[in-house]
Order: sequence, then structure tokens, then C-alpha cells
Amino acid sequence: MPKKDWEKYVALIKHEVVPALGCTEPVAVALACAVAKKHLGRNPDEIEVWVSGNLMKNGMGVGVPGTGMVGLPVAAAAGAIGGDPEAKLEVLKSLTPKSVSAAKTMIDAGKVTVKVKNVPNILYVEVTLKAGSDSVTVIIKDDHTNIVSITKNGETIFQGGTSGSGGDKEWEELHKVAENMDTHDVWEFAIDAPLDMIDFIYEAVELNEKISEEGLKGDYGLKVGKTMAKNIERGILQKDLLTEVMERSSSASDARMDGCELPVMANSGSGNQGITATIPVVVVAERAGANREHLIRALILSHLMAIHIKSHLERLSALCAATVAAMGASCGMVFLMGGTLKQAQYAIENMIGDVAGIICDGAKTSCSLKVSSSVAAAVKAALMGLDNIRVTENEGIVDRDVEQVIKNLGTVTEGMRQTDKTILDIMTHKHH
Repeated sequence: MPKKDWEKYVALIKHEVVPALGCTEPVAVALACAVAKKHLGRNPDEIEVWVSGNLMKNGMGVGVPGTGMVGLPVAAAAGAIGGDPEAKLEVLKSLTPKSVSAAKTMIDAGKVTVKVKNVPNILYVEVTLKAGSDSVTVIIKDDHTNIVSITKNGETIFQGGTSGSGGDKEWEELHKVAENMDTHDVWEFAIDAPLDMIDFIYEAVELNEKISEEGLKGDYGLKVGKTMAKNIERGILQKDLLTEVMERSSSASDARMDGCELPVMANSGSGNQGITATIPVVVVAERAGANREHLIRALILSHLMAIHIKSHLERLSALCAATVAAMGASCGMVFLMGGTLKQAQYAIENMIGDVAGIICDGAKTSCSLKVSSSVAAAVKAALMGLDNIRVTENEGIVDRDVEQVIKNLGTVTEGMRQTDKTILDIMTHKHH
């Protein structure tokens, strides 16, 4: 493969694997509000937020870092009052107790509204901040940081990005790169690229390991990771590869979804996907006694494979994307255990034969359960692949060619659009 594509692969990974503080859907709302506030020049008297159904689904039940609260209203108010508009997905890193209490006051006074807007975009945020006779509207589309317009008092002061699958031209180009590559390209790049070209991925280990340790220390969310750890101590579970991968991955997700104030390295706009593509690979590397270079190559393989598979799906859908990130992780594991590309492809087929179709019912603490199921599936899929066992084309949505299997998974998610609407409907009409 010509090396010229490798620069594009690096650009693609750097675009999709970035630090994020807090679940990325509420954070997109916070970012829009922080940018609007910058142009308003003072704190707003009221905030109106309109979001796509999917964004509402992923923002309703998730902890917002630094606030001790859940949901989109607090993300909006905290972003407007204390957010850093330049910090992209880390917009909430500079919150102070004072700005949080001002945000809560606004919410309690009924000055923050959040509604679903019927738009074709899966990911859509529109916020209007009002202060006196001034108002500023900011719109984000398709990608968590893709600001397409800023309007002040009815006048457009910024027009960026383009609507379409992914906003700006660069992103559309990178998306095509992700779609057009195949598993062989990903494998070859991970194995052969010069180390100094790809060692930036090591930051994912540093960030995601840190939040994983925090999740085991504190009492976060559903304590999925902690429960595993406790039962290892009780002698009910053994600390083998499977339980360690589950424990350390889900503890990171526990902390992440409960508003822990540590950033994670996200993948494809999702912290849980970043955790799932990273931690299992780190655990296997430790157990295999792999050196730093091997770990870096395995992580590139995991993250880029996840991006490649994800490019065939909607950005947000009715399909739990931790399952997709875990497909990347299973390839990284195969590599670390001395496997071949063929065996990594078997692992992907085994994953799709196993966990395809886990539904996404929004971002919330129970995501860590789905993370633990996905990473456990990845270990099974990798071990079977290493023994040359695969789900065959005679079974389900799996096909003879791995690229076709990946496309089939994408086709399934298109068929799940009604499921997505049904899930949101159930979530928004619960009686409390």
C-alpha cells in the first residue's frame, strides 16, 4: 500500500481519537452554549436548547462533570456560565463551584428549556442565549464540535462546515478514507508504520488507565468494575484475563458515565468507545509481556479498526457502539497474542456473530454493563480466532468476506431506525 495513505490514516485517527471530558452529547450542548456566551459578551438570562432525538437520548441520563448533576439543562447552563469555548470537548474543564451554583439557580428558575427538534441530522444541537435585548444562536451538526453557524440578533456572524454526512470538507474526506480502507490496510499500517508516526496513541493508555483506576477507587455509577473486583476478593471469581478485562474496562466507564472529572481518550465521539478500544488491549499487553512498541501497534490496530467499522454505521444509532469498539479491541488482542490478519478477521466475524444488535438506550451509568459485555465478547472472539474458529457465512448476518460482514452490520443499523424512535419514545414518556 502506498505510504501516501498513511498520512491520511494518521489524520483520521487524530480527528477521531481525542480527549473528552464528560459524555460527548451533553458536552456538545455545553460547547454550543459556551461559544454563544462568548459572542453574547455576558451571562444569559435564559437559554433555549433544541436537539435531535438521538442527542436527547444520549443526554438525558448522564452525569455532567464538575456539576454532580445529570442531563442536558445543566450541561447547557454550565457551558454558558463557566465553559471554555476554545477547549472543544474539554469545554467544562474550567468549571468553578461558583459557576455551577449559578447554573443551578438558572435551572431552578425555569430559565433553561430543552426540546427535541425534528431534523434529519442524527447529531444536532441548536442553542439560543438571551440577555436583555441581545440574543445569540449557535448550531452544531453531524460532529460533536462542528459549529455550522453563529447568529447574533438575527445577523449571521459565522458560517462554517457544510451540512451533509459530516460537516466540513476535511471531515467528509476523512470519512471516505475510513470507509474505503479495508482490514488489510489497517493491519499493514499498524504493523509497518514508523513508530514515531503512531506513538501519539500512547496518550490513550495514560488517560484511560487513570480513569479506570479512579473507577475502582470511588463509588461511581453501577460499580460494575468494583463488583467484579469485590467478587475476585471473595473468591467467587478468578482474576483471569476475562475478568480483568471486564473489571478494568467497566470501572473506567462507571466513572465516566457518573460525571467523574477526568478526561478520557474518546473514539468516534464517544468516551465509552475510547475506553473499550484501549483498556482490553492494555490488559492483554501486560499479560503477554509486550513491549511499548507492540502495545502502540496493537492500539493503532484497535482504534483504527473501530473507526473503519464505525464508518459504515450512523454516528449515533440504535446499536450500542461499544460493541463496535470492542471489535477493534479483539483485533488488537489477536495481534498481541501472536496472531495473523486472517485470525483478526475471524475475531471480527465472531464478534458480529455474538454481540451485534445490543441496543443503545442512551448514555447513562448502565453503559458500563454493555462495555463489560462487549469486552468479554472480544476476549472470546480473539481466543477463538487464534484457534482458527470463526462464525461462517452460513450463519446469520456473517458473510464469507469480512468487509461484507462489516457492511451487513451497517445495513442492520439502517433497519433499526424505527427501533431508535421507539426507544426514545419509551425514554421520554416514563412516568416518574
